[in-house]
Amino acid sequence: MDQLRIGLYVYLDLSWFQHPFAFSHFKIKSADQIATIRGLGLKSVRYNPALSDPVSTDPDAQPKPPPPRENPSEFVAQALAAKRAMMERIRVQREAAARIENAFINTAKTVRDVEKNLFTQPAETVRQATQLVSQIAESILCAPELAIHVMGDKMGGEELYFHSLNVTTLAMMMARDIQLPQEVVGTLGMGALFHDIGRKEIPNRILMKAEPLTQAERHLYEMHCQYGVEIGQRLQFTPAVQAIIREHHELFDGSGYPQRLKGESSGLLSRIVALTNHYDELCNPPNIADALTPHEALSLMFAKLRNKFDPKLLQVFIRCLGVYPPGTIIQLSNGVIGMIATVNTAKPMKPMVVIYDAEIPKDEAILVDLERETDLNIAKAIRPAQVPGEIYNYLSPRKRVSYYFDAGQPGQAKDTA
Repeated sequence: MDQLRIGLYVYLDLSWFQHPFAFSHFKIKSADQIATIRGLGLKSVRYNPALSDPVSTDPDAQPKPPPPRENPSEFVAQALAAKRAMMERIRVQREAAARIENAFINTAKTVRDVEKNLFTQPAETVRQATQLVSQIAESILCAPELAIHVMGDKMGGEELYFHSLNVTTLAMMMARDIQLPQEVVGTLGMGALFHDIGRKEIPNRILMKAEPLTQAERHLYEMHCQYGVEIGQRLQFTPAVQAIIREHHELFDGSGYPQRLKGESSGLLSRIVALTNHYDELCNPPNIADALTPHEALSLMFAKLRNKFDPKLLQVFIRCLGVYPPGTIIQLSNGVIGMIATVNTAKPMKPMVVIYDAEIPKDEAILVDLERETDLNIAKAIRPAQVPGEIYNYLSPRKRVSYYFDAGQPGQAKDTA
């Protein structure tokens, strides 16, 4: 214990609940940390020379170890009180996640009913969809901060993934950032929710085909934009909503369809939906084996496809989701592996991370808020295939990535779904 010094990377052979630190291994940064470690009752601690700062050969430059505290147990008690406060924050965060997942399930069920009943009860179903969109829009626009969550795997499987709901959530996140008026956001939400309605006229053998489409099949598939407009006219959607349905595959460089519109020839709302639609298709393609991770999809869109999207909107999208979107498996600067669980769109580089720790049950996993843990940052993203199976299953990202939002004030239950 008398060899402890600032810059040493140590391992505490205690359970996470028996010490006051955020992690069981870390680099010592202060004399107070040394005093706390000495008060834990350990006879020795392990350290990693490779991760520790080198010892200076200049005796004057080497910081003197702090003298032992007169009452180390009292100091540890104060530190453990801070740990209990951290555990309480995690409990509140876990309750918030459960609340958001319930809101997501309710919304997903509403979307399912809308898609199922659209032609049998058109007027009532459109009314129900309009109400849902206005609720989401109001929640997102009125929240003091907007947090985008990735959904866990406890919600009844992949059948609760809805491409249209993802596109709507992400489009409205962007609308909030660029401060679109609420009535315009309602139009955007309806267009995003029904952007693919024309696919109902496309045979399943084409929609579900894993191999590349033939030229004839591709031409038929591209007709879904026109079919969608015709359905929208029957359902009496506004011209602005119909425009989103028609233009959601138009691209900024003119390579999209059906009209090969270039630049700002397609409307602002259509350009937002084109971007969020493309992102979600990269993350959740028909053949799940082709899926990109959220980080890979965003990187591809920025590095290789950026000419296809409105450059200002692409910047907004990356700013909101962060370089590491929810659902990305990452390694932190201390070597710990985790998954991005929540991104606060106001501080996207300081997300909430679920931490893998084999000694802690999965249901009680540590949640680390990088805004609070200022010594930590994200070192890199990791492909799921490169993560050992037990770690992947512990973090439990779903095969298909679904997003939802927390628009509740801290400590308040959200009253809209």
